[in-house]
Amino acid sequence: MYEVLVYLFENYQPTELPRDSTHVARKLSAAGFEDSEIHEALTWLAGVARGPQRIVAPVPEANRALRAYAPRELAKLDAECRGFLLYLEQQGVLAPQTREHVIERALAAAGATLTPEQLKLVVLMVLWNQETPASRLLAEELFAPVRERLPN
Repeated sequence: MYEVLVYLFENYQPTELPRDSTHVARKLSAAGFEDSEIHEALTWLAGVARGPQRIVAPVPEANRALRAYAPRELAKLDAECRGFLLYLEQQGVLAPQTREHVIERALAAAGATLTPEQLKLVVLMVLWNQETPASRLLAEELFAPVRERLPN
């Protein structure tokens, strides 16, 4: 699923996807992706476009509250992942509502747990779908090897 999401990010605009998922699925199949991966990725991505499945009460600003994680969230997101979300929130990349959307999509993602790289992709896809102007720049930063990000 994650490889399909990266391919979509690199080759499509968010507005192209919900309109014609059959056409996108055929293109993905022609690019060599398995039907099961395509279906899983497009279903997951449709959830990103719909937004959170539950109604979220107004979320306090990050500087006034601390996010406590439910047991299911703790099982899916290890300490490194949770720390990464906190870092993005503190840097102003994720608003509290967007963080909740990311967590909801992370829980819907394949696998019992997420690696930090998979969580980065979830964050990126949520921001990309919201058509955040900095999502392309953020992608380069999120996926650049650590050595490339460190000054010499």
